[in-house]
Amino acid sequence: MSKLDRLDIKQLRVFQALIKEKSASKAATSLGMTQQAVSEHLKKLRDVFDDRLFLRKTNGFIPTPHAEELAIEINHLLIGFQALLAPKVFDAKTVSGTFVIAATDYAQQVVLPRLISVLRKESPNLKLIVRDFEIDKLHDLMESGKVNLAIAFPDYIPDSYPIIKLFEEHHVCVTSTHSSIALTRPSLAEIASYPSIIASPSRPNFKGSIDDWFKEFGLARNVVVSAPCFSIVPMYLETTDSIAFLPSKAIKGLNLVEIPLAQSPEPFDVIAAWHPRYSEDALQRWLLSKLNAQYK
Repeated sequence: MSKLDRLDIKQLRVFQALIKEKSASKAATSLGMTQQAVSEHLKKLRDVFDDRLFLRKTNGFIPTPHAEELAIEINHLLIGFQALLAPKVFDAKTVSGTFVIAATDYAQQVVLPRLISVLRKESPNLKLIVRDFEIDKLHDLMESGKVNLAIAFPDYIPDSYPIIKLFEEHHVCVTSTHSSIALTRPSLAEIASYPSIIASPSRPNFKGSIDDWFKEFGLARNVVVSAPCFSIVPMYLETTDSIAFLPSKAIKGLNLVEIPLAQSPEPFDVIAAWHPRYSEDALQRWLLSKLNAQYK
C-alpha cells in the first residue's frame, strides 16, 4: 500500500489542530474527538511522513522542522477541500463556455430569437451553438454531451428525459394571397382535395401530423410537395396554387391568408428537454429558467 493510500483527510485535520493547539487534549476538544483517537491519527501520520512531527514537552507538543514545513502545504490542501465542498455561486455575467441547443426548424424561428436576445444581454461570455434537430441521433448526442438542450415537440423526445412545457400551439390552414383558394370558404372535404404542401423535417415522406386528424373524418390529403422544414413552405405556397397546415406562430408577419375551418386539428405542446444528468447543472437550470420565463 502506498503512503498516499494510508493518508486521509481526518488525519490532515488532526495535524492542523495539533499545529494550532500544541496539545493533544486541546486538539481533541476542537475536533470533537477523544484524546486517544488523536493519538492514533498522530501515530499514522508519523508512519506516513516518516517523522515524529510533534515532540512532547512539559505542557504539550512542539512541532518538528518537517512538521512546520508540512503545515503550510496541508493548510492549502484543506482550504482546497473546503472550496470543493462549498456551494458554487452561479454568475451568468461571468460564466463562459459553450452551450449547444438542438432545435426544430419551427423552434429556431419561434423560440430561439427571444432566448438568444436574453442570453446575449445577461450572459455575454456564453457561446451558443444551434444545430438542427436530428430525431434519430438525439439520444446519442445528448448522452455524449454534444447537445445540452433540445427544443421540439413531445413525440420527438425519449420518455425518460425531463421536460418543461413552453407553450401550446396549433395548426392553421393557409395559402398565398394570390391563390384562387384564398377567396373561398371550402368544406373540409375540399380542403383535403386541394394540392397540399407539408413540412417533414424528421423523415422525408408525404405524411404529416395532420393526416391522422383527416382520417377521423374519413378523408385523405392530396399531398403534392414534401419540404424539409417549415420556413420554406410559405415560399412554395407563393409559387403554387396550394395550401399548407402550419403552426400559427410560424406564420406571423408572412404574406399568407388563413382559411377558416369548421373543425380544427388538436393543439400540441412545444417543449424543452434535456438529459437527466444535466438536471442539477447550474448553467442548465439558469438557462431553462430564462426560457421558461418567456412563456409565463
